[in-house]
Amino acid sequence: MNDQGKIATVEVDKVATPPRARVDEETPTAKLTRKRDYLEGFLAKKPEASPMGEAGSELQQAVIDALKEIYDPEIPVNIYDLGLIYGVEVLPDADVIVNMTLTTPNCPVAESMPGEVELRAGSVPGVRDAEVVLVWDPPWDPAKMSDEARLELGML
Repeated sequence: MNDQGKIATVEVDKVATPPRARVDEETPTAKLTRKRDYLEGFLAKKPEASPMGEAGSELQQAVIDALKEIYDPEIPVNIYDLGLIYGVEVLPDADVIVNMTLTTPNCPVAESMPGEVELRAGSVPGVRDAEVVLVWDPPWDPAKMSDEARLELGML
């Protein structure tokens, strides 16, 4: 900028063409071989076995999937996406502990819902025993819902 607050401009007749990017030609056979090597390596890789009690184990995921089949009777959303399940712990002896809450302490299903969760978690193949721990701290609030639940309820 000059002293008067204007941007200085320069007139040019011609601008040099920038160099083009070069791509080395790859024969179709070489390209296919490269793709095949990648695919074979990808398919040969087996998922690492996670110990039974760790987060992400197959048994824990099976319990979570079973809990996703239980719907709140007042809201058309499953209790997991609703944020009522605070944790699913699988112990080394295949016992499952589910920490959960309810929307309010005087919820109409306060007596039946924990029993249904315990029954459903205990019916997953591989689970020896299931226990539900009903907690009130931290209290449930709509921020605990998944994006899928918010979308279902028109909150997004």
